[in-house]
Amino acid sequence: MGTDASRTGRHRGIRFLIGLLVAVLVLAVVAAGLGWWTVQRSFPTSNGSIQMSGLDATATVHRDDAGVPQLYAETDHDLFFAQGFVHAQDRFWEMDFRRHVTAGRLAELFGRSQLGTDAFIRTLDWRGIAEQEYGMLDESSRAHYDAYAEGVNAYLDDRNGADLSLEYAVLGLQNPGYSPEPWSGVDSIAWLKAMAWDLRSNLGDEIDRALLSTALPPEEVARLHPDYPWGRMPTIAGEPTATATAPAALSVTPIPADDDPIRPDAAAESPIGPGHAAALSSLQSTIEAVPELLGPEGGDLGSNSWVVSGALTESGSPLLANDPHLGPAMPSIWAQMGLHCVQITDECSFDVAGYSFSGLPGIVIGQNQSIAWGFTNLGPDVADLYLERIDGDSYELDGALVPLTLREETIEVAGGDPVTITVRSTARGPLVTGIGDDFGEVATQFPAASGQAEGQYEVSLQWTALTAGTTAGAIFALDRAHDWNAFRAAAAIFDVPAQNLVYADVAGNIGYQAPGRIPVRKTGDGTLPLAGWTSANGWEGAVPFGRLPSVYNPASGYIVTANNAAVGPEGPMLTEDWDYGYRAAGIDRLLRERLDAGEKLTAEFTRRDPARHERRECRRVPAG
Repeated sequence: MGTDASRTGRHRGIRFLIGLLVAVLVLAVVAAGLGWWTVQRSFPTSNGSIQMSGLDATATVHRDDAGVPQLYAETDHDLFFAQGFVHAQDRFWEMDFRRHVTAGRLAELFGRSQLGTDAFIRTLDWRGIAEQEYGMLDESSRAHYDAYAEGVNAYLDDRNGADLSLEYAVLGLQNPGYSPEPWSGVDSIAWLKAMAWDLRSNLGDEIDRALLSTALPPEEVARLHPDYPWGRMPTIAGEPTATATAPAALSVTPIPADDDPIRPDAAAESPIGPGHAAALSSLQSTIEAVPELLGPEGGDLGSNSWVVSGALTESGSPLLANDPHLGPAMPSIWAQMGLHCVQITDECSFDVAGYSFSGLPGIVIGQNQSIAWGFTNLGPDVADLYLERIDGDSYELDGALVPLTLREETIEVAGGDPVTITVRSTARGPLVTGIGDDFGEVATQFPAASGQAEGQYEVSLQWTALTAGTTAGAIFALDRAHDWNAFRAAAAIFDVPAQNLVYADVAGNIGYQAPGRIPVRKTGDGTLPLAGWTSANGWEGAVPFGRLPSVYNPASGYIVTANNAAVGPEGPMLTEDWDYGYRAAGIDRLLRERLDAGEKLTAEFTRRDPARHERRECRRVPAG
């Protein structure tokens, strides 16, 4: 009997364990199914049809085997409505996160940990500048932004939480009350400010020189920031890559050095002393932290492009290759897409494909039926720092006290009370030393360390992107450009961020244009902060577009850009901090070796990065 009872007990134990195992497996399957459902419920609809209001007629989205969407519509309104809808389908969390970054509203999502970043962005006022630029748009461009926003909002109308993206399900655990607000055209334009910041050129070098100058003599600082190797490395608009000029109407003949008012006296002294090191170091840390929210900074990664005349290619058509090395991110900062009018009419004027930014209407890099174009970072010096003598809510200028401009900003904080900050600005730009807790150290360290009179000293920032510009409309002009003149007209309003633009068209022409708003300085060369208490320092305008480097159908038959110097020392002063030209020289050498051997260039050869032997996007412009 004891043996039977023991056996029965073991059987019951085994049955219990089996039952427990089955229950665990069932729960695991249910959890896996729930997890999969939560993840995939926000996936975009990729086949069938969707009924919605807001469209003038039927719009079609075709996704190829790689998932790249090609959009077809009968009006411009419907085309951008569809682009907004598809961007939201694919990437709305990314779009929503980006607009919180550019508006200085991250604490609204993630709590007090993001207050420092929000204060920095509010001080620079990216959102406020975007609002001004939206108001400056021409009627047609504003309609495109509005149609795009309508498309985004059509996607949002019937969705919330995990229906939009898995990230919202996760965010709901920390911030359960959050719900995305409707999209607007200003949300789109503000992203251009983030891109301008990512490509802001040599502000880091300016701070680095200033910090080094507190401990090293000028000649040692110069050795750590050497000049561009003129004569040994190529310039974009000069030998050895390009020699011919544009047609007479677009003449870009270099201006002699003795007749060049653009290059100021570079010998102006900087008032940097050892006491400024703490303020500048703090500012540098804040500046370097912001790009991490946007993906690693792209400025030091090195972008490349080149365009080759059809006379040098196997096909007889020009070849254009572009490798814009923005920081790697997941998902990619680029969203590949095509925008196609079923028929080109006054009501529908786009037939373009290439690479867009999610949240921004239009195609940034691409090709249409007539031209192709690519971007690399020109890298001009478009930002300067000034040391300011502060007295309460005033700053010194030419011996007088001038009231600071004061602006209050209220930052909503998830799980906490709102925080109000006061942004203070001089006529040149905002004071940036008061953003972080340690920036105020300059107020006590400056007088004793630098021998200045007692007072409050801070650092202000002057940057071209802090003045409303016209890039928001330039994208549409590029997308519709049909020849070199229209391309240059579009480039003329692409003011921030300044870029290298390479060009090819179906008629066989190739070209290069440097656009952008690049300051003309009264004194100094932009390499060190200057005294803000004198009007002798500062900007007195911008380099005219007609004087920016430009090349059309060069005798060499090709043009190379790789962040190297765009023009030689005889041209307008754009920056003292070019990339040193090694990548440009490598590209030029490999192209020239192939050509000197009598070989024609092919698309397959051009797809390889001659500088690094990497893969890249390559577009062949068909013969007309």
